[in-house]
Amino acid sequence: MKLYYSPGACSLSPHIVLAELGLPCEVEQVDIRSVPHMTETGKLFSDINPKGSVPALVLDNGELLTEGAVIVQYLADLVPAKKLVPVVGSMDRYRLQEWLNYIASEIHKGFGLLFMPGITDDVRHLVMERVTKRMEFLSSHLKNKAYLMGDFTVADAYLFTCLNWCQFLKVSLEPWPALPAYLKRVADRPAVQQVLKAEGLV
Repeated sequence: MKLYYSPGACSLSPHIVLAELGLPCEVEQVDIRSVPHMTETGKLFSDINPKGSVPALVLDNGELLTEGAVIVQYLADLVPAKKLVPVVGSMDRYRLQEWLNYIASEIHKGFGLLFMPGITDDVRHLVMERVTKRMEFLSSHLKNKAYLMGDFTVADAYLFTCLNWCQFLKVSLEPWPALPAYLKRVADRPAVQQVLKAEGLV
């Protein structure tokens, strides 16, 4: 397998999951700031993933899998003994998918506009009103839990990735103490440290 990633982007989530699982996988960096996007070996990324975004996972049989929330489930299902996803068909599996969808639509995309250069103060204020409600919900949920579903799952790898952007977006998590504590808890995991170092984030 080969994972195409960009340091600190949403591809951090499957990169963490690979490390947690101990799965062998090639990784290749994509310059998402270049136009067009190029890989570190000089390939046109759109030739690999027509969607043009990371993460992209090329399987051993040559098939391409995209969308981080799907990739992490695929990877975790390869090593069920690690229990990073509940059993397929169980109610807990649907709860996991509920979290992955929430993170993708409300947290990940919720931060989207904040990455735009030249964002006005008025737009930032409107975005932050929405983001604040999401942070309040997460903080309330994580107040008495180590991880989203009690034990660490792929959903935590995804949420950690998104919340980690706050430091770059100048979004303070101080109003919600449960969130910085959660970030530190995830960051302290050996597999997470391994990937953060590999991507040059620490």
